[in-house]
Amino acid sequence: MAEITLIEAVTQALAYEIAHDPSVVVLGEDVGVNGGVFRATAGLHARFGSERVIDTPLDETSIAGLAVGMAFQGMKPVAEAQFDGFIYPMMDHIVCHAARMRTRTRGRLHCPMVLRAPWGGGIRAPEHHSEAPEALFAHIPGLRVVIPSSPARAYGLLLAAIRDPDPVIFFEPKRIYRQYKEEVPDDGEALPLDVCFVLRDGADVTLVTWGAHVKETLEAADALAQEGIGAEVIDVATVKPLDFDTIHESVKKTGRCVIVHEAARTGGIGAEIAAQLAEKAMFDLVAPVERVTGYDTPMPLFRLEMKYLPSRDRIVAAAKRTVTFR
Repeated sequence: MAEITLIEAVTQALAYEIAHDPSVVVLGEDVGVNGGVFRATAGLHARFGSERVIDTPLDETSIAGLAVGMAFQGMKPVAEAQFDGFIYPMMDHIVCHAARMRTRTRGRLHCPMVLRAPWGGGIRAPEHHSEAPEALFAHIPGLRVVIPSSPARAYGLLLAAIRDPDPVIFFEPKRIYRQYKEEVPDDGEALPLDVCFVLRDGADVTLVTWGAHVKETLEAADALAQEGIGAEVIDVATVKPLDFDTIHESVKKTGRCVIVHEAARTGGIGAEIAAQLAEKAMFDLVAPVERVTGYDTPMPLFRLEMKYLPSRDRIVAAAKRTVTFR
């Protein structure tokens, strides 16, 4: 079995669903003939034709509106926002229509659509190309928000997102699109949504993260292990709805928690996890919850972006503070 990158896993999942479900279509700017700005849809237009892989005008509002309309009529559109920072014009259709249709029609209609977007920083991109807006969408009732962190999880979670009867925002961490490869069988097996993945066992501190920062978090766990500190690493994967039970079970064991995300600190998903720990796990904690996050500023340009993003050393330092807290 060949090893593939995360971006190739996305392509593989899209191809599988288009081939096996005639209601699935892919649409977006340059997704057809050019195969997408990151080549996530490379080869799909030639294989499936322009009725299944649709090049749209450069108009994010229309892309979202088309996807919502298609979904209401029984199709399963997979729309692409070319970059995370271009997603904001789409929010009117996503928030006001896609997320509300099941409730608005008392279950008569639903909206089985996926909105894909390259997500996050770390690729030396200009303004509006390095956003991490997951908390904006997680706040909206009726939306799922999914962020894979590996080729295998990208493949399995995207299959599940396309098959879900309700709208899913699928953020793909572009910094790790081609960072490493792993074997991913093209067997059509979806992974469960709404579930955290425990990537590493540990008894001293729980490290919670998602997306590209799974890499730095695992590296931090390795560094902590060299100092005799056992870190359990949890990949949230679906940030909404949140699988808090898995996080809670880990914290019951470790008594300590560090949450890592690259989005701005205030109002981030880390704050929600910390709030739930305060509500439901107060007496399991033996140290304050730490957050290692981006800053409350726009993502800086490339000279400073790696200073903005949480580093292995920042994660290690936060974990040590929790472990030594008295």
